[in-house]
Amino acid sequence: MYSVIVVADDLTGAMDTSQGFAARGYEAAVVADPEADKGAVEEEGAVLGINTDTRYDDEGDAARSVSEAVEATPARTVYKKIDSTLRGNFAAEVDAALDAAGSELALVAPAFPSIGRTTEDGVHYVDGTPVSETEYGDDEKGPASSSIPELFASVDRPVETVSHAAVVSGDDGIAAAVERYDRPPVVVCDAVEDDHLADIAAAADGLDALYVGSGGLAAHVPVRGSEPDFESSRRFSEGGALGVVGSVSATTLAQLERVPEEAVVPVDGTDLVVGEEPDAAVERAVRRLREGRPAVLTAATDESTIERTHAAGREAGLASAAVRERVASGLASAAADVLDEEPPSGLLLTGGDIAVAVIRELGATTIRLTGEEVEAGIPLGTFADGRAAEVPLVTKAGGFGSEETIVNCLAVFSEDDA
Repeated sequence: MYSVIVVADDLTGAMDTSQGFAARGYEAAVVADPEADKGAVEEEGAVLGINTDTRYDDEGDAARSVSEAVEATPARTVYKKIDSTLRGNFAAEVDAALDAAGSELALVAPAFPSIGRTTEDGVHYVDGTPVSETEYGDDEKGPASSSIPELFASVDRPVETVSHAAVVSGDDGIAAAVERYDRPPVVVCDAVEDDHLADIAAAADGLDALYVGSGGLAAHVPVRGSEPDFESSRRFSEGGALGVVGSVSATTLAQLERVPEEAVVPVDGTDLVVGEEPDAAVERAVRRLREGRPAVLTAATDESTIERTHAAGREAGLASAAVRERVASGLASAAADVLDEEPPSGLLLTGGDIAVAVIRELGATTIRLTGEEVEAGIPLGTFADGRAAEVPLVTKAGGFGSEETIVNCLAVFSEDDA
């Protein structure tokens, strides 16, 4: 039995949320590829992150995958990771996880104030803007509303919003909400500061809660049955770092602009759509790594390249999901070719789809977290198995980080303080 399992709908989410436990000294591993053999995964331990890879799945399929993950992995505490911008099938997945875990409530707090995600009066914000009014609302699985209770309308459960004042007072807070209903309720908690998440976790102590949140709440959830005794022993080899950027978010594009132009290795997305191999890009990336310099493979350097790729997909009769899959697969194949020629000092993967595609291409299943992070929500790990075993790895969600984040991630692989 695990002390905690983190069930996430994409890999970067499984990583940054499991980091909330690893940073406190608990040994944590993440199953990256839900389709792979789990031979590298211990049968018990402190924290196990599980990537169901269901963000863009049909709602019913996503719910079944979550149920199966929870039921197949005994744990004292279940943490259902949801996207901090409320994308995906999160209401259906929370409902499924609550049934599978048999908990007495779903404690929902998706806020991550340190990276600009806050919740107030049940409304969720990104950098002060209601989330449905941001670029994330335009995602094909984006939130139709910024009101979290409204997004749970499709779930046949009582839903309550609890203010931070009520959480702290306890008079009409989390425990009181549980007592009012015969069926396990969904309790949505406000949080506009990181300390508010600590108060929420403390207020739920003693309750059998399904914790539901992004990476912020995970830093405060108690771990029962394990002691924080893990110490990192990571080392970086000589050579250049390799980045693979699959996200097309505005945040990631702004971060790419800060990368020195010579380090960016563009891959033609239209070629990937039609199945052409990016041999020239692979050769250029290998050459830079051999010179001890970083290389960043990407098929999306700006909005115009993104639109050209999608136009090529439409011309080929492909849906947007198929275009994403072909680009991710092509970038992953290119990254694997580079690693086979010249192992990097470390690997940066940006975007959940590309992260899974690369890890799958490398024959890996599991990532072990070191407990360290480059910035909030951007953890450092190492491959546990596959062709890149022991290679350091950083995963970053597309919308996370400052404008210098990609540069900082590449730079961390050149440091060796062991």
